[in-house]
Amino acid sequence: MPKKIPNRELKRLSREEFRNSPRMPVVLILDNIRSQHNIGSAFRTADAFAIEHICLCGITACPPSAEIHKSALGAEDAVEWTYYVNTLDAVRTFQQKGYKVCAVEQAEGALNLMHFNPDKRQRTALVFGNEVRGVSQEVVDSCDACLEIPQHGTKHSLNVSVAIGVVLWHCYLTSRV
Repeated sequence: MPKKIPNRELKRLSREEFRNSPRMPVVLILDNIRSQHNIGSAFRTADAFAIEHICLCGITACPPSAEIHKSALGAEDAVEWTYYVNTLDAVRTFQQKGYKVCAVEQAEGALNLMHFNPDKRQRTALVFGNEVRGVSQEVVDSCDACLEIPQHGTKHSLNVSVAIGVVLWHCYLTSRV
């Protein structure tokens, strides 16, 4: 039976080493996420995949926060983030910087995530929406594309923190091929 590796032996980067390490060219834009546990989970997943940045928008809470920290476990101090009052401002900012902005949403004409293979030189910003309402329609309208995670059960959606993990894992796999 394999033996678990203790945390002290995992040889993780320090925060300073992490800040200076290579990044996956992906940004998360969180559109009015209400649960601070989901926000903390987004930070922790962003840290795991070494993405560039997180944009917290609208009602999305910002660090420092004890509730965010419960899920982030310190990743909120390692991953760079900014706050935007309006999600559209974040979308436009990253489009102007040359990012392809994709809403992760069930929408007409959405691309199945399995078929999303971004060019390795293309920087991508992924918009994830509110736990109840999803990505707002005006934000969907301003994005360059929509991605949909295939689902085959009875539920209509995944928890936003799970969706972030699924999409970032896909981006990680396609960026390493």
